[in-house]
Amino acid sequence: MIPVAIAFTPNYFVPAATMLHSLFRNADMEQQYTVYCLESEEIPQRQKDMLGLLTCGRNVTYSFLHVNSLPPGTAISSRYSEAALYRLMLPELLPDLDRILYLDSDIIIRRDITRVFSETDVTDMLLAAVAEPPIEDQEPKRKAMGLDPRQYFNSGFLILNLDLMRREASSTAMLDLLKDDSLEFPDQDALNQVCKGRVRFIHPSNNSIRTFFIDKYRPAFLGMYSASDLDEVITGGNIHYTGGKPWNMHTVQFGAWWDEYRMLPDSIRQEWTPRHSIIALARFCSTDFGRKAVELARKAKSIFAK
Repeated sequence: MIPVAIAFTPNYFVPAATMLHSLFRNADMEQQYTVYCLESEEIPQRQKDMLGLLTCGRNVTYSFLHVNSLPPGTAISSRYSEAALYRLMLPELLPDLDRILYLDSDIIIRRDITRVFSETDVTDMLLAAVAEPPIEDQEPKRKAMGLDPRQYFNSGFLILNLDLMRREASSTAMLDLLKDDSLEFPDQDALNQVCKGRVRFIHPSNNSIRTFFIDKYRPAFLGMYSASDLDEVITGGNIHYTGGKPWNMHTVQFGAWWDEYRMLPDSIRQEWTPRHSIIALARFCSTDFGRKAVELARKAKSIFAK
């Protein structure tokens, strides 16, 4: 059984459903999956029932964990959902589990996650994650937190060693750090500080963030990873839409999200009404002409940026 944890609110249901559909569409048919949904507010029963439509024939069960509140004094950023902070509480919320895969809802999964979950050894590590090459002004910020800039990881795809985290009271340490409201990426910064030196780094294709796909940041990527790693990211890496979201604006790998969204059952897509302009853009980008136009614009932007 592969346990998966996600966190979303009712108004984020469609992106979460899109991620789950991509997960199961690419999942091992022989595996069983249990999805633990962290609720910061009650998910309507109709949405809970609809999740059963996303399994793509896989053996999936759902469990809903309603978290009433965060500890007193926890700083909650207006930029990020409170639900995202609940990943820090997973060791205590799931006392009978030794480890779990945590996924953000703004990801498109393009590969079977069975192998990376089954074969990644976190016995003596607190978690496994993808290191995020520093860009622009990130290096001094990471150093200011006492971190190696090249070992800072993104928290959207995590294999958590819940057993060890419980024994070392990691959740308490991370939640204490969240009392500091100056953290730029609150839960991610807290995870990096508490888990420093106790991280198993995995291939970047498991959590290919926005900057991995942008020509401007290619030197930073290749400063830590290889050209073959980049090829694997581009051709089949899981796409994590850090920054702008494809349901709101045109962004990297825009079409991949909309292709997955169009596969959702009608009842799920009706839970959300996208702006007419973004629907029109998605339709344009799904045509051969649109794809060519976007690629030409991307190349022109890259040339003029040099």
